[in-house]
Amino acid sequence: MQKKPPEIVAAVDLGSNSFHMLVCSLSNGKLITLDQLKEMVRLASGLDKDNVLDLPTQFRALACLERFGQRIRNFPPESVRIVGTNTLRAAKNAPQFIAQAEKALNHPIHIISGIEEARLIYQGVAFSLGTHGDLRLVMDIGGGSTEYIIGSGENPLNKESLHMGCVSVSNWFFPGGKLSKEAFTKAVVFAQQQLEPIETKFQSNNWDEAVGASGSLKAIANVLAAKNWSNNGITRTGLDLLVNHVNQCTHINELNLPELDDERLPVFVGGLAIAYATFKSLNIVQMTVSDGALREGLIQDLLGRIYDHDIRSATTQNLVERYHTDRQHAARIKQTVEYILDNATTQRAFVNDEDCRQFIKWAADLHEIGQDIAHSQYHKHSAYIIENGDLAGFSKQDQILLATIIRSHRRRFSFSRFLNLPAPWNQYAPYLTLILRLAVLLRRNRHDENLPEFKINLTKSKMVLKFPEGWLAQSPLTHADLAQEAGYLKEAGFILMFS
Repeated sequence: MQKKPPEIVAAVDLGSNSFHMLVCSLSNGKLITLDQLKEMVRLASGLDKDNVLDLPTQFRALACLERFGQRIRNFPPESVRIVGTNTLRAAKNAPQFIAQAEKALNHPIHIISGIEEARLIYQGVAFSLGTHGDLRLVMDIGGGSTEYIIGSGENPLNKESLHMGCVSVSNWFFPGGKLSKEAFTKAVVFAQQQLEPIETKFQSNNWDEAVGASGSLKAIANVLAAKNWSNNGITRTGLDLLVNHVNQCTHINELNLPELDDERLPVFVGGLAIAYATFKSLNIVQMTVSDGALREGLIQDLLGRIYDHDIRSATTQNLVERYHTDRQHAARIKQTVEYILDNATTQRAFVNDEDCRQFIKWAADLHEIGQDIAHSQYHKHSAYIIENGDLAGFSKQDQILLATIIRSHRRRFSFSRFLNLPAPWNQYAPYLTLILRLAVLLRRNRHDENLPEFKINLTKSKMVLKFPEGWLAQSPLTHADLAQEAGYLKEAGFILMFS
């Protein structure tokens, strides 16, 4: 029976400058915005030289998330997506902060890569502006990173994420709000250096229109309009006038720019330097500004999962094709996995969990991709690709989970490999892996004939298999494989019995 979609969905973006929350009602696939919250937390300002997030910043962020949590903590798990971006990617103590933040929100937080952030930003812009066939450049200046995407319609074609943002550039070049022409020039040159490796690919001759999608670019556009320096978004001429004004000031308090709120002021010039460098390096003449950004992209991604258009499944199939895996064999493995999940006698809750079933099927699809690199130790190669690749739709936690299952699907097995996975995966993943191991073992001959119906009982420390009488005697290789598997599992303190 098809699951009823949630009536309300929410997305939370834990950015390096601002935290955003978007709450929408969902009716017949249509979205209506119910609530939008935004707080300038400036997470990136709390990173010290060793990339440790300081306590005052953590307290400020957690206080914000307590307020956000009051709105969404009782929402069903499948109706909420929360992501962390550059600062939470970089902070060495991010796991400790995230544990507290998840308590405040009562929902898991997923850290996404810069490339995944770029994909989601593009989705948000495409949703807000509508889609057409023209190529558009989308730019988003965050607190700690800046994303650049060229796309057409709903499809991002080229994606890049550069390690510079309005908070970090402001902190590095304009400490304490001090301004000078020399400092601004240095900030622009720094940004141009970051852009240099990608500028050929993102030059203006490669797209038809430029769109900005962040608070920094909106603030610049508002200031230019208020000053009558530009009447159509952000223009190169308007930026020249604004930069000239900034270079006559010695402190941000002297800027006196209409439409620039006090919260934006401390990071405005850092964002301006990135925008100015981008216009110069990519030869941009004019840029419009979109209301849609990462949070709107998250909502669109969430709708895909709700309505069975999960981008992660498409990504999995792209990897299968790229690494020339045996689709027919993966189908056999998935069929066997589903048989085990449907027929196992167990108290383990994961057998009926849809997320668990989805992840183990993805693992079955991808467990052999490492063979395209080398057959020896292929499970390690597979796991490395999964953990370190830019996989659309997957968070870093998703990739580590999938990589851990795949890394453990053959040879030696250890429960300790799963200890650092977030709950409940630290409990579920070892048993999902045991089921995948069994399915791979039973299908080792890669033949299409059906396996006999067998019984399986799974407890915390034991798996008992019961095959039809005489079947194992007629299948000596499978018998030998099961005996070898029992030895591997015994070393991990787990019992495998079969007859």
